[in-house]
Amino acid sequence: MGWLETSQKENTLTIIFYLLVAVFVLAISIIFIPAFIGLSGTFMIIYGVILVMLGSVLIGLTLVQKVEGKLKKFLILTGASAAGFFIFVLLHNIFYALEQITSHIAILSYLMKAFEVIFFLIAIFACPIGFIIGAIGTIVMFNKKRKMLKKNTIG
Repeated sequence: MGWLETSQKENTLTIIFYLLVAVFVLAISIIFIPAFIGLSGTFMIIYGVILVMLGSVLIGLTLVQKVEGKLKKFLILTGASAAGFFIFVLLHNIFYALEQITSHIAILSYLMKAFEVIFFLIAIFACPIGFIIGAIGTIVMFNKKRKMLKKNTIG
């Protein structure tokens, strides 16, 4: 594999990463910006699907390109957290519906409620925190790699 092929693959990974960050920021801003509240349902579904796709592509590219070390961990954390956010919100809603359906069976209803709460907490706290850690770590690693490449080409 030549230098150009390696450079193009790294550029693809970088583009997917920054695109994922942009979509994640838009998805989160829809939740917190009052002007978007009326549109949030439709946009969240669209952004959710995009997050799952981009997160999966980021993880796939990271593995296929054999990225190593801390950068690999940060990229996988970023991709999994972004995709996980929508998946866990979806699971939260599914278990809420199941809890409503099983409300007449106490033990089953409590079990569905427990899953609903667990998936809600993962979606609302764990995924955004994981995403922020992964994204910041990836950006730091990208900058270190860029500085090393710049130093090697100059010196």
